[in-house]
Amino acid sequence: MNFMITKALVASGGPSGRTRREFLRQASLLLAVAATGSPSVALSRAADKAGGSAKGTLVGSNVYGWGQYAQRDHKTLEVEDVISALRDTGYVYLETFLDVKRPDENGHFAERLRAKGLQPVSLYTGARLHESDKAKEAVAQVLAAAKVCQRAGFSVLSCNADPIGREKTEEELKTQASALTDLGEGLNSLGMKLGVHQHMPEMANHAREFHYDFRHTKPGVVGWCYDVHWVWKGGVMPLDGLKEYGERVVTWHLRQSRNGVWWEDLDVGDVDYAAVAQYAKEHRLARRFSVELALEPGTKITRSVVENHRRSREFVRRVFES
Repeated sequence: MNFMITKALVASGGPSGRTRREFLRQASLLLAVAATGSPSVALSRAADKAGGSAKGTLVGSNVYGWGQYAQRDHKTLEVEDVISALRDTGYVYLETFLDVKRPDENGHFAERLRAKGLQPVSLYTGARLHESDKAKEAVAQVLAAAKVCQRAGFSVLSCNADPIGREKTEEELKTQASALTDLGEGLNSLGMKLGVHQHMPEMANHAREFHYDFRHTKPGVVGWCYDVHWVWKGGVMPLDGLKEYGERVVTWHLRQSRNGVWWEDLDVGDVDYAAVAQYAKEHRLARRFSVELALEPGTKITRSVVENHRRSREFVRRVFES
């Protein structure tokens, strides 16, 4: 996800026919719903426990590409229309941007999702975490908004630490890693998960910032929103990233390119998603997949945004849920 543009866009029956194990699993899920008061949180936790099971898979879409298509067509982005289109094409959630300044709006967004049959699952945010005199305040603001999110049923927050137009110093990265730890611990206390996200700035100089954030934090505290294509574009091959940090994955962003240019839908191309899906299944990694289509100069558009998302949903079904 391109952070600068995102800122501009800133939003059962009985046991008959089932095995005893399946029945007990569903019973446990119902108990989890009662304990949390939130079906979405319980379902999301069940997805973690299900690991490689396709039944535990949650497939959503990030709003970024929808905004780009609207911009391209000189239209206003209508989130209600996006939610309806996602429901009709087989998705279960829409990931948009955490509203830090108006925390209650995150709860209202969850209500809009549920009104059309979708779930609140994850939100995305940036945060200025590298400044020693401001990092704690930034974390506190995000956590204040996260309290509303948790009550509304969201379970994951994806965070891309703000880029600053240059590589961060060692001291700045140290401050950032400490802030990410504070944020992760705060979210954990709410029953939520933190997933660190990367764009190209974090991948500069042999992915220095990318590696630093993970090598100076704990996996159970600072997780990973694995945007497979951005990390690949930054020089870390998909399976290499998974072998080193796969245990941190709490959610995914999925996009494709061909010959280095973003493709209009999620399909075969530069990234070998079949190998990624196999690794995720074998290692029982979290199964929250956000399709994040995007446009750049050279992207060939031959279909509507809705059709490209429908085709992308089918790709996820074939590759990640088979």
